Amino acid sequence: MVPAVDRGQVIFKITTFLEQIGLSVREAILTGETFVPGIRIDQGIILYDESKLTYPGDLLHEAGHLALMKPEERACASGDLEPGEGMNINSLEPAAILWSYAALRYLDLDPHIVFHENGYKDSSEWYIENFEAGNYIALPLLQWMGLCRSEEEVAKGRAGFPVLTKWLRD
Repeated sequence: MVPAVDRGQVIFKITTFLEQIGLSVREAILTGETFVPGIRIDQGIILYDESKLTYPGDLLHEAGHLALMKPEERACASGDLEPGEGMNINSLEPAAILWSYAALRYLDLDPHIVFHENGYKDSSEWYIENFEAGNYIALPLLQWMGLCRSEEEVAKGRAGFPVLTKWLRD
């Protein structure tokens, strides 16, 4: 269950963070249907319509998809996000989910803000339970992309996941 929070504050916190890490976010009036209610990606910019945004945490998940793209892919990404050659959207989905978990932890948000009851094909609680227990599905993919430390670095005492060393893929 999503905790009682100030919706405007959550949106501000998330959008400020996304801008700080280098993703462009703009409030807009969105017409027509969108894949995620109230969010559209256009030329690498996350457009959101607060009046149609059902779950503010969806901004983090969609940002996760952009963050995992190479810069040249990110700059021209529009609509339903399709990763570049050698990857398909299904292979990046678990990594985008894990990225959004790292982001919500960094922002000190309740996991239910991102993993709400109407998302993730009714698996939101499963994700929360696993991530809170340290079971980080797709962690090797984030490590391979250079976003977080390897097991060897963590074994040497460096901070491991959910701490990311950088937020955007090179």
